Order: sequence, then C-alpha cells, then structure tokens
Amino acid sequence: MTHYGLSGTVLLEGERLIDPFVLSLRTGWTALLGPSGSGKSTLLRLLGGLQCEAGFEGSRNGAARVGWMAQSDLMQPRLSVLHNVMLVETLAGRKPDPARARDLLAAVGLAGYVARKPGALSGGQRQRVALARTLMSEADLILLDEPFSALDPATRQTMQDLAHEQFAGRTVLLVTHDPAEALRLCDAIWLLKDRALHPVDALGGCKPHDLADPALAITASRLLDDIRGTA
Repeated sequence: MTHYGLSGTVLLEGERLIDPFVLSLRTGWTALLGPSGSGKSTLLRLLGGLQCEAGFEGSRNGAARVGWMAQSDLMQPRLSVLHNVMLVETLAGRKPDPARARDLLAAVGLAGYVARKPGALSGGQRQRVALARTLMSEADLILLDEPFSALDPATRQTMQDLAHEQFAGRTVLLVTHDPAEALRLCDAIWLLKDRALHPVDALGGCKPHDLADPALAITASRLLDDIRGTA
C-alpha cells in the first residue's frame, strides 16, 4: 500500500530542475541516488513540507509527523543528551516523555549517556542520539539526508544496521551518494539523473545485506558507473 509520495515538476530560478515525475513510497526503505546538484535533497525537503529554494508544481501526499535525520546531528551543545532527544518534541509544542527518551537511548546503545553533553561524545555516538531523537517523534514517515556519510566505515555500517532495525515498519526515504548503502538497506531505489527519476532494481533477499556479498559489490559498481555516466 502506498502511503506517501510526490508527483509534479520541480523548478529552480524559472527552469526545470526535475521533469514531471511520480515518486511513490511504500512501507520500508526507499533510496534516492544521483549526482550532486541533481535535486535529491530538494525532493526530500518537498516531501517533508520543509522550506527550500526550489518551486514545486504538483501534489504532495505527506504525513502529519515527519522524522528527519541529516548528516549533521544538530545537537544543542548546552543541553544534555537526554534533553537533546526531547528537544524536537518540545519545540513542536508537545510534552515529551523522559522515560520514553531514556528507553530510546538504551535502544541505540546509550543508556549510560543521558547526562552527558554533546562535546563529550564521538561522531558515532552523536548520530545515535540523532537516531533516538528521530524515533522520539513517533513519525510514520522518516526522511534521511545522508545521515551516515561522515562516519568511518565501521561506524557507518553499525549505524546503518541500527537504523534499519529501529525504523522497521515505517516508510523511510534515504538520500545517499553511496550505491552500496542504497543496495544493502533499501527495498526500492530511484536514480535522479538528467532531470528525471529512473527506477533501479534493488537486490532481493533480507536487508541489510552483508557487505561481503559479491552481488552487492558487483551491482554497486555498475550502479556507480551509471550515476557517473560511464556505463
């Protein structure tokens, strides 16, 4: 069943950034790949109902609550880890439940970090806090804008696996430059290139795929060539 999506045309400074398209999302993970500047993050922001420089002509089927996780953890340095997890709910005018925030921190492996400040955390730990904060919203639609790209390879894989586990049963749209990330996590993949959205065959089987899977490496290499225009 399709829950959310966009259809229409995206304009930037009076010219088409993306030709007429239909982007439909189902429960599970969908990846949006493409070269830098192609409009991936713009589509993500439009779907989330967020402000962006581009204009949109079409229809949007969004969600009342949207979870957002980006490359930057956006933590407030003066607040504790616990209060950073509750911050978005507070800003939205809802009363956050500290007990739930603690449970979410425990779920992402940070049970003993509730009183710490962001400056005392590693990059991977800060992204775990961002993941807990995203879960705190109880949103059905989760938008991920390259949230793992700044992490070292081992931490990136751990965070990918953790996010995949924690966002089970929700609709997730992941913007990424990494074909291997898209293939190992996602049930559906779209390539945004030359102002158009193109469907890409995802890998079958259970997700996340093992990074040592030869099929993952071969398919990711071919997809990267397609993105670069060297296929």
